[in-house]
Amino acid sequence: MKMGYWVAPEGAEEPINVFPIGDESLDTRRAGVTGYGAITALASLDGAELAAQCPRAMALLEQITVALAGQKADLPSQVFRLDGFNELERKLVADVFGEGEVSGVVALPGGSIAQIQESVLAGVWRIQLDQGDGREPLEYIEVAAIPELVARAAADLTAPDIAFGSPPEGAMNVMPVLAEIRERALAYQPGDRSQIINFTLLPMSPVDMAFMQETLRNGPVQLISRGYGSCRILSTGTRNVWSVQFFNAMDTIILDTLEVGGPPVVAVAADEDFEDSHERLVEIRQAYFS
Repeated sequence: MKMGYWVAPEGAEEPINVFPIGDESLDTRRAGVTGYGAITALASLDGAELAAQCPRAMALLEQITVALAGQKADLPSQVFRLDGFNELERKLVADVFGEGEVSGVVALPGGSIAQIQESVLAGVWRIQLDQGDGREPLEYIEVAAIPELVARAAADLTAPDIAFGSPPEGAMNVMPVLAEIRERALAYQPGDRSQIINFTLLPMSPVDMAFMQETLRNGPVQLISRGYGSCRILSTGTRNVWSVQFFNAMDTIILDTLEVGGPPVVAVAADEDFEDSHERLVEIRQAYFS
């Protein structure tokens, strides 16, 4: 069993169940073009032909280029829906944006799930929202430091305070740590710097960690950022409290923390990310359509 704030069940390969958005999630029958056929079509068209057959995708890319030019980390997100896009246009959008390092899921009221995939352009996110009732998923592109669904679910679907009773037998340091987390979480205001509690350095027993998990509980947001190793982010059931775990390539925890504050910075795009993404998107459009 893996130790840390989040403990994986025996035999589990991943502490969180993340399923990034892929082309297989799209209904390729709508335009009479298979996923493979869309790829072939993209490869066979020159820039002018591609622009002529994908007018909505062309307009979307222009709008997102403009959005990135003025976006800042502290500004509201900008949303661009993919309603009415045919399969070739959807494939073009997926091909241009690709899949970046951050992906995840958000559990919403009513049992619906939102899938989140950052693009190769930091600050540009692809969202697929399960609407339930047999309706097709809602898909959109969002330009934001972090998708609004993430911040909203972590704020609205969690408890505003921590309630805990007497410590269990064998507990060492969990009660003063919980008291510190509670104080910081209640005092946090948007814009404040997040505060980090590092369990890698704290003498916390398995009993302590189990009681802390039971007290804080798991929240609605699960994210993973994949790089040389991976970083797994889980909102707890307590508002403004996040589990952030760093793993090496062998899937061993090398840093186990709780962050008290807003969405952890490891998953959030900064101002310079938007500037870089704007420049890269201009170059990508030139490569596709020149």
